[in-house]
Amino acid sequence: MISIAYAQEVAATGAAAAQPGGPMQYIPFILIFVFVWFMMIRPQMKRAKEHKQLMASLQKGDEVLTQGGLAGRVSKLGESYVALEVLSGAEILVQRSAIVLALPKGTLKSLP
Repeated sequence: MISIAYAQEVAATGAAAAQPGGPMQYIPFILIFVFVWFMMIRPQMKRAKEHKQLMASLQKGDEVLTQGGLAGRVSKLGESYVALEVLSGAEILVQRSAIVLALPKGTLKSLP
C-alpha cells in the first residue's frame, strides 16, 4: 500500500517537473534566431545593399574587377551586361552581377 502511494507521488511530481513553464521554453529558440540574424542574415543583407549601390553608380570609364579576376575599364553599359576594355581595343562582355569591386581611378594606368 505504501509503495503504491509513493509511486503515485513520484509520478505526479516527476510529470510536473518535466514541463517547463510558459515562455521559458522558447528562450533557446529566440537566442538561436538572434545569433543567426546577427552572424549570417544581417551581414549578407549589408553586402547585397553595397553591391546594389555599386551597380547603380557604375559609369563609363570606371575601373572594375570581376568575380573571375579580370580587371578592366567600363566601355559600354547595358541593361544587364557591361562591356569591359581589358586590352587596348579588346572588349569583353560580362554580366553586371559579375562585377564585384570598383577600383580606384588610375589603378589601371594604361591598358597594355
